[in-house]
Amino acid sequence: MQMIDVGDKARTDRLAVATGRVTAAPATLRAISRRQIVKGDVLEAARLAAIMGAKRTPDLVPLCHPIALTGVAVELRVRRDHVAIRVQVKTTDRTGVEMEALTAVSAAALTVYDMCKSRDPGMVIDSIQLEAKSGGKSGDWRRPGARS
Repeated sequence: MQMIDVGDKARTDRLAVATGRVTAAPATLRAISRRQIVKGDVLEAARLAAIMGAKRTPDLVPLCHPIALTGVAVELRVRRDHVAIRVQVKTTDRTGVEMEALTAVSAAALTVYDMCKSRDPGMVIDSIQLEAKSGGKSGDWRRPGARS
């Protein structure tokens, strides 16, 4: 195993968007929406967890480069049967931010689960995926059907 040498690469603007979801019982989703979960505001805690997860990715994923993030935008929406999570991460650096975006979504989903597990241990975390990336040598990529 080795960490890839990115020292000769140019610093460029890079962006990655990842999504995921936490499926939960209707009563749990209502409690999240109404801020009635005993631990506190689930969506705000998940937002902070996503930002922290993006920033700490190289501490969790063995061969990730530590990079300076220039922005992390987190959207959490309570839907009919799940909490939808969308994270956009930006940098101007020598390597991409796909792993930071995916880690951020994972941290947000785990936080939703942690805060609601006593009420709904059957929740399911799923569909964590990269939706789009831009910048760098490999160029732009977008999952077919992904929104901007």
